[in-house]
Amino acid sequence: MKSFFKSLLASTLGVLLAGILMFLIIIGGIGAMVSSQDQPVKIKSNTVLHMQLDQPIKDRSNKNPMESFDFSSFKPVPQLGLNDILKNLKKAKNDADIDGIYLDLTIIPAGIATIEEIRNALINFKESGKFILAYADYYTQPTYYLASVADKIYLNPKGVLTFVGLRSEILFFKETMAKLGIEPQIIRHGKFKSAVEPFMYNKMSDENREQVMTYMGSIWNNMLDGISRERQISIKTLNELADNLTLKNAQAAIDNGLIDGLKYKDEILNELAELTGKTNDEKIEAVSLAKYTKVPNKKRKSLEKNKIAVVYASGNVIMGEGAEGTIGSDRISKAIRKARKDSSVKAIVFRVNSGGGSALASEVIWREIKLAQEVKPVIASLGDVAASGGYYIVAPAQKIIASPNTITGSIGVFGLLFNGKNLLNNKLGIHVDVAKTNKYADMGTFSRKLTAQEREIIQYSVEEIYETFISHVAEGRDMTKEEVDAIGQGRVWSGTNAIDIGLIDGFGGLEDAIVLAAEAANLDKYRIVDYPKLKDPFQQLLEDLQGNVKTSILKQELGTEYKYYESLKNITEQQGIQARIPYEIDIY
Repeated sequence: MKSFFKSLLASTLGVLLAGILMFLIIIGGIGAMVSSQDQPVKIKSNTVLHMQLDQPIKDRSNKNPMESFDFSSFKPVPQLGLNDILKNLKKAKNDADIDGIYLDLTIIPAGIATIEEIRNALINFKESGKFILAYADYYTQPTYYLASVADKIYLNPKGVLTFVGLRSEILFFKETMAKLGIEPQIIRHGKFKSAVEPFMYNKMSDENREQVMTYMGSIWNNMLDGISRERQISIKTLNELADNLTLKNAQAAIDNGLIDGLKYKDEILNELAELTGKTNDEKIEAVSLAKYTKVPNKKRKSLEKNKIAVVYASGNVIMGEGAEGTIGSDRISKAIRKARKDSSVKAIVFRVNSGGGSALASEVIWREIKLAQEVKPVIASLGDVAASGGYYIVAPAQKIIASPNTITGSIGVFGLLFNGKNLLNNKLGIHVDVAKTNKYADMGTFSRKLTAQEREIIQYSVEEIYETFISHVAEGRDMTKEEVDAIGQGRVWSGTNAIDIGLIDGFGGLEDAIVLAAEAANLDKYRIVDYPKLKDPFQQLLEDLQGNVKTSILKQELGTEYKYYESLKNITEQQGIQARIPYEIDIY
């Protein structure tokens, strides 16, 4: 028996040590691969910049090695942020080794305002006289909108170019809730605050339909305007192509001037060879966007003392620290405060990409932006969406700029609680008994309906927060509260609409905001610093290994549908009164 336990102990210890050793090997392997990604890259002359935008594009690149690690191939999958994509295009414009750009396109998992910024950067790149060639097996509308700036646009002979206009689909759950025995308890301010409509109706209200058609029509018209300029096709003709389903096959896209030819991939490679002075049997020199990020900038500026801080705020606005991908009130406030107190930081660019969230968290961040604006210029740059709480936090900025396709506004507030008494009692046979010290100790519980007094106090909170919201906007935008209320009420606007009603000051992207910040601070020379500071990759690897392994596996399994899981997760984490856009918007 003694030898048995000795053997068992030895075996257990061996398994434990083997497990630890295996873990260290995995960490070392991942670390080595991550380290190799940071090595400088050299390119040869007559190189093509190969742009594949098939990974999600966030506002800035994430140093977290687990965020983009593919466990099926055991390799990191580069995911560049918009900041690095824009820097690469600017660098490539002046790089004598880059002959042109090959846009190798599929579906682009990015918002239409992000695509607009990349498109504008490509237009700027063309000033160099270098070529841009676009190719796809099929084009979605956003993909084609980006491709329309290319000198030549090609499509697979059996491919498709989708061109039918934009649509908005909203799911309504009123009857589902009724069948489950759950009663939505809705408290809101604003006839356009349609975040709660899916629980109230079976279709859009007239007000909601009006706002959707307004901003969606604005985005569509902006896309048509851009395509029209580049392809020399009238907007009237483009609308007719969409209305008549004219583009039924690839040949129809050629016949109507939207593309320049039908080619297979090998023919595209041959053309790229010709454009770079190669013969068909010579290897094309090409560099991916991710690798090109590691190519040293030949015209790199000297290290300047004066700085412009770019504070990135992306995701749901939440209380607490949060992490990259969320706007945690503590984390973002700390970053703004640090930039404000740093005497070498002469101006701040506040880059926001958010549909809002917690009203209280928005107030916390608003305060820090207001304090910063009192001592140095703050320029707000709006991304794909900066609405409700996402607009709340930029209201004090000296200037606010956005894309014509940015979704913004949604100045409104709501609270949503559910009464599940019928579900629990009559559907499931569950009964809840409560012991409480005070009359309203169980206010907001799922097991009963709000009383009139409870609803009244929540409505009071909603009205008070709305009053604060429009007051902040009125102060920041030099408007009266009545003027803000007239364009508020929870109504969603596009960037084009927003400039007409005074919610933004002009059109532009992140790079334009930095230029405005430099002008406001009277800076000729400066360098950019990013906030909040990203953690060291190895530190992040050790801290987030388990959680990000789960996320990475989920992303691989769910693919493009992962966003729905993420949205559901965000809904379950909502707390308190919300200043949030009604829905998530994808343009197809």
